[in-house]
Amino acid sequence: MGNPRDFIGGSKWNLDTPCLVIDQDVLEQNLQNMQAHLASFGKGLRPHAKTHKCSIIARQQMAAGAVGICVAKVSEAEVLVKAGLRGVLITSPVVTDQKIVALMECLFRDPDLMVVVDHPTNARMLNEAARKQGSRLSVLVDLDPGMGRTGVPFREGLALGQWIHSLPAMRLRGVQCYAGSVQHILNFEERKDASLGWMGQAAEVFRQFRQNGLPAEVFSGSGTGTYEIDCQVPELTDLQAGSYTLMDTEYLQIGCSRNPQKFEKFPPALTLLTAVISSNHPGYFTVDAGLKALYHHGGIPSVIHPQGLGLTYEWRGDEHGKVSLPAPGKRFEIGEILELVVSHCDPTVNLFDYFYVARGETVVDVWPIDLRGKCQ
Repeated sequence: MGNPRDFIGGSKWNLDTPCLVIDQDVLEQNLQNMQAHLASFGKGLRPHAKTHKCSIIARQQMAAGAVGICVAKVSEAEVLVKAGLRGVLITSPVVTDQKIVALMECLFRDPDLMVVVDHPTNARMLNEAARKQGSRLSVLVDLDPGMGRTGVPFREGLALGQWIHSLPAMRLRGVQCYAGSVQHILNFEERKDASLGWMGQAAEVFRQFRQNGLPAEVFSGSGTGTYEIDCQVPELTDLQAGSYTLMDTEYLQIGCSRNPQKFEKFPPALTLLTAVISSNHPGYFTVDAGLKALYHHGGIPSVIHPQGLGLTYEWRGDEHGKVSLPAPGKRFEIGEILELVVSHCDPTVNLFDYFYVARGETVVDVWPIDLRGKCQ
């Protein structure tokens, strides 16, 4: 299909579809807005790279003032540390032998790397691996905000912290608490009550660390949906927001402090271009973006170009999408290009190899999605 960099200098409307496009001006503004907001509360930003899966964007976040970078998996950390990034936090437990070997290699490159732990057995395994390497591994106790996914119950957080602190090759740093289940609550006040409830319990564990002489330097958590809310928690040191960079319809439909109907602080920097490939029926046509190009979860992709026609998208299989008009009338010709805001940015990004980067309608760069497929 040719070299994607051959499109640089041309119009984004001439790109091969389906493809992902980043509006660089919007992305830069989103990075600045989040950084400035958190700084006004004295909080750090430790953004999650699982959203964009791109070391170039991670480097831009660090340059904008982030205190570190989060990843979900060891394989993502490997890419970032090899790209020269430091201060990586792996936000999910690392437990198997193969992953621990890879983790130790990352730790050798990035001595500031951190992991989370939610079980004494895992702490013992990591301690032994770090001891053999002659290293010390920084650790956060992972706290469960009622999700039942990972994390230790709040009541057990102090005891686990004391156990980790007793291990010679472990360097206890604090706690992590990410309440993912509250990030997309539509009503802002309900989301606020839920998030402050969970984060308040995590803050109590953090205070217990200090009261019992344990290291309590880092209390990391929160996300894009609660960034306005969790800044009110005094103990929270840094936020793990991720989707604010690119955005998607799942986040755009929730309310914020200024607007109960729309999450308006961060406009979408990411869009997907798709082409009409069949137009034989009145009232709808078929495009070349289906399940393999748009992740089927959360919100519904929103057609933003062309505007004003009330076009709606729905999935029609792996390779195809159906776009409907509210009333028969205008017919779309094959080859016409539509622009959509994606439903859920994180897994959609993981379906592609690179972003086309545009300023206005001109393609100015191509960024590899070099963490794509790194799910180990």
